[in-house]
Amino acid sequence: MGNHALDLNPPNADYHLSTHGSDWLWAAFSVFALSLLVMIGFDFMRPRGTRLFHQLAVIILTTLSVSYFSMASDLGATPIQVEFRGEGTRQIFYVRYIQWFITFPLLLLELLLATGLSLSDIMTTLFMGVVVVIMGLIGALVHSDYKWGYYTFGCAALFYVWYTLLWHAPRAAFAEATGLKRAYLTSAGWLSFMLITYPIAWACAEGGNVISVTSEMIWYGILDILAGPGFLFFYLFQLRTVDYAAFGLSSGKYTDYSAGSAVRAEKGLPVQDAPAAAPAPATVTQ
Repeated sequence: MGNHALDLNPPNADYHLSTHGSDWLWAAFSVFALSLLVMIGFDFMRPRGTRLFHQLAVIILTTLSVSYFSMASDLGATPIQVEFRGEGTRQIFYVRYIQWFITFPLLLLELLLATGLSLSDIMTTLFMGVVVVIMGLIGALVHSDYKWGYYTFGCAALFYVWYTLLWHAPRAAFAEATGLKRAYLTSAGWLSFMLITYPIAWACAEGGNVISVTSEMIWYGILDILAGPGFLFFYLFQLRTVDYAAFGLSSGKYTDYSAGSAVRAEKGLPVQDAPAAAPAPATVTQ
């Protein structure tokens, strides 16, 4: 059967997604959905209490899957009057910005939790990531020259994110774990390079109306695949040999001490005993 998404959900703008663009988005959705299933499998293979990085990845891939399902179905868009290169309206897919609002800070969190940055530095960087996305959405919904003001604010926030990833975080104290700093540097370099191209894509698509909506979808889709499942599998693969205790994290109240002790014993690390159970409260006789 052919793709009838645009027949069931007709485009609502003059410059709109084509059937070929929808086909590409369905293919991208399949990549995200398959990556999500694989990541869930990897998550269950981890001892309980050491799944934080994998569970963040599951949240990211779930959000990407839902977002691309919506865009492939030609849903989650609104018409906005174009400013350049023609007249009429162009589809602005706000569902993509909802996706980025969730996934971009979580991708930053995945990286920064492996560093020695303070909580205040991490939270400020996550906030700047949110600012980047919100400025992009507001700019895309504005049809006048003022859109470029929001674009400038977004780029300024993105420079702060780059500064943290490439300058500030690498100079923080890393835990003494084999390969942890190297894993961070290579992964941060990967993500930072991907982030360079998003403002360029925005300027050519929602900003300047230089490329078609279908070309926009192909461009953003490739970037999201590389910055989503591509980055996550690459990053988590590099962390596979790092002892989870090196991060100084506690994933919830539950800790599987038996599983954790077995993993540490296999690596020749000292086995941490489970904390002694709290004494039962004394019974008071009235």
